[in-house]
Amino acid sequence: MLIVGCGAVGRKIAAAAQDRGEPVHCVVQRAESAASLRDAGLAASTADLDQSPVSLGDGLDQKRIFYFAPPPPSGREDPRMRHFLQALPAQREQRTVYISTTGVYGNCGGEWVDETRPPHPQVDRAHRRLDAEQQLRAWRAAHGGELVILRVAGIYGPGKLPVERLRKQVPMIGADEAPWTNRIHIDDLVSVCEAAMARGRDGEVYNVSDGNPGNMRDYFDRVADLLGLPRAPLIRLAEAEGRLSAGLLSYLGESRRLDNRKMLAELGVTLRYPDLRSGLATCRD
Repeated sequence: MLIVGCGAVGRKIAAAAQDRGEPVHCVVQRAESAASLRDAGLAASTADLDQSPVSLGDGLDQKRIFYFAPPPPSGREDPRMRHFLQALPAQREQRTVYISTTGVYGNCGGEWVDETRPPHPQVDRAHRRLDAEQQLRAWRAAHGGELVILRVAGIYGPGKLPVERLRKQVPMIGADEAPWTNRIHIDDLVSVCEAAMARGRDGEVYNVSDGNPGNMRDYFDRVADLLGLPRAPLIRLAEAEGRLSAGLLSYLGESRRLDNRKMLAELGVTLRYPDLRSGLATCRD
């Protein structure tokens, strides 16, 4: 197993594989991250995906690949994916699971969205993810192997909550103006990734969410109440320009509800946290 971009999700997958006695090699960008992984008993090396050529070391021996490395922070393409694919030999038996984003669907006006909906990215961050998907499909068509794409909703869980935003009292729009949003608990995402590697159909896309959409205002309020912090000050959407970050405004400009039935049926996953109430209960400590 090769894990490219071994952050919170990758470390959980690597630790589980290690417990099963499976060989794992992790590729990260920073030397301190590699050292931390080695301290946990995992094989790890560094690679700068912003440069070409990329050396993946012993990772090239692995036939199962989880690609979790994010694209660069700007532009509409993902050169990191291009450099990674250039480093791969043509291994027809290779199987790759890629974490993409539901942002590739763009603004759907609050409609329910399944995997048959054509991508229509409207912001650069989503264009970068779709570009990475397309690069992987082109590589698969040229060299063989198998590919499963996971379009993942907002990830939350212990250590992955908007705590600093709440402490700084960054404003948030009201529930009446807030768009539909979708979430997945990090532990359920790990299970979905493992199931995708084991059972995902080659060439398929799966929406990854808990299937219970909410809105961003409700999410922020629930987190504030959970942690005993003041709720975010209320702001009207018309006043948000200049007071909220461009990144947050871009999320507020998109609304969709994700249909996760394909994920549940084909990957055989039973979610531990099928709604925000049950998932946030794990974040109290």
